[in-house]
Amino acid sequence: MKTAAIWQAAAHEVAAEATTYHADPNAPIGLFDSGVGGLSVYLHLAEQLPAERYVYYADTLHVPYGNRDSTDIERLTLRAIEWLYQQGCKLIVIACNSASAYALETARRCYPQLPIVGLVPALKPAVLASNTHHVAVLATKATLNGALLNKVIDAFALPNNVEVTKYFDPLLVPWVEAGMPEADETARRLRQQLTVFAQAGIDQLVLGCTHYPFFKGFLLEEIARQQLSIQVLDSGQAIAERVKQLLLSNQLLASANIKGNGNNHINEYCNDDSENDNNAHRAIATNHQISPSIRLPLTFYASKYDDTLGALIKQLVGQETVLQYAFK
Repeated sequence: MKTAAIWQAAAHEVAAEATTYHADPNAPIGLFDSGVGGLSVYLHLAEQLPAERYVYYADTLHVPYGNRDSTDIERLTLRAIEWLYQQGCKLIVIACNSASAYALETARRCYPQLPIVGLVPALKPAVLASNTHHVAVLATKATLNGALLNKVIDAFALPNNVEVTKYFDPLLVPWVEAGMPEADETARRLRQQLTVFAQAGIDQLVLGCTHYPFFKGFLLEEIARQQLSIQVLDSGQAIAERVKQLLLSNQLLASANIKGNGNNHINEYCNDDSENDNNAHRAIATNHQISPSIRLPLTFYASKYDDTLGALIKQLVGQETVLQYAFK
């Protein structure tokens, strides 16, 4: 409760200051997720906006968010946004469906001048594309129960007479974080669930968690093997297009003449002490300010580090990624 009160007070202080917020077009774009799943959104952003640089904050100390209650999700999300704000980010993407479901509106109220983009599962295009009038959303419990998704169901799916099946598997996020071993029981359940979806007449499968696009290839291979008529959708491309639109309308596109060395650089900040979360995050904000003159396509910070994290990021983002470890 004490930590929550501290961060709530900090958010109110920043909200007052945010009315005078003036972003530098060459400042970074901030991304936040509870783990590495938001890197799927980063890949779309980097493709759409290659001149930008990105600061990614992974709250790996508290992953996954999908099994937490709404108050806890909101508290952790506001803390992460405060940290990205202190880094001078010109726009922040909440690259986590669970965090978007329970903290997006509060974050926008606390930072009224800061563009904040949240995620909603790609249900609308799935509804429009469905020939069977039956789609499925694969997501965390928090996202499936959240207001954002259910508003879309009520306002769009129901009027179009499209049935929405919700599916939740608590082991999917840990499976991705473990590198998605295909011999795992989770992979077997996914294969089996695709058969169940097809038998129910589902022809559109929406990936409603940013971790899930990383096993989209696995799903497509299995769909082809079973000869199923199921399309797989995620919201990454739409989010990238929305970010580009906001940068254009706010005149915040980065200068094309500021270039990096062509590599993705990942800095990992290690903090294993949950009792000192507040002090650690303030230390990062004080000692790790990011200069707009330094072009690093991706700077990655994690609230907790273990030996497998770097290898996992390489696997998800690409072998060309250069890891730079910054321990404090």
